[in-house]
Amino acid sequence: MALDPATRDKLKTVSTATLCTALFKRGLRNQFIQDVRPLNPKTTTMVGEAYTLRYIPAREDLNPITVFQDPKHPQRVAVDQCPAGAVMVIDSRKDARAASAGSILITRLMVRGAAGVVTDGGFRDSPELAEMPFPVYHNRPSAPTNLTLHQAMDINVPIGCGDVAVFPGDVIVGDREGVFVIPAHLADEVADEAVEMTAYEDFVTEEVQKGRSIIGLYPATQQQSKDDFAAWRKARGR
Repeated sequence: MALDPATRDKLKTVSTATLCTALFKRGLRNQFIQDVRPLNPKTTTMVGEAYTLRYIPAREDLNPITVFQDPKHPQRVAVDQCPAGAVMVIDSRKDARAASAGSILITRLMVRGAAGVVTDGGFRDSPELAEMPFPVYHNRPSAPTNLTLHQAMDINVPIGCGDVAVFPGDVIVGDREGVFVIPAHLADEVADEAVEMTAYEDFVTEEVQKGRSIIGLYPATQQQSKDDFAAWRKARGR
């Protein structure tokens, strides 16, 4: 099932922290990709369906530099086939000693209309990537080529990225804190709930800044808090 454009728009307005809470309510506690951060925190929130690439440890007799001359090389094929609006998610075994990709391949993703790219390893050319108007998330810079440790293997299969299971089509959300994975079948309802949670948290923030106590307000265990929130929403059209 394709990601509903309305759901995509809603997810762009909420934080990964809020999404963590919404998924925790559904019993899912391990959806935040660990040890991954944005290269350019000024880019917009990243939302898209997962399109995956899996690396395995390289074996020297099967992974010489000549493999890149093969037009069917999985890394190149994945970059050239990643759908517009998708997020490429790369399983690099949490190992940033060798690069998952560099600026040329990531520029190709950007130009083709991808929503962003994530690896639990590292990318080359991180200074250039940090200047691009494109969401890029990795563990840390990785100058060596991907020849030394990684061997691209599978395209669009279930992977592990930063200790999180990622299935093709899962909805990926990235903000300035990191990257979150929403199971595809939960995306619509989680987006709706996260928008509601965000509205209430915005109201609470304003009240706390005025000096109001959080007791009975956060969470809303007092009727007065609920009544005040309803009035706040009406006044702001939210």
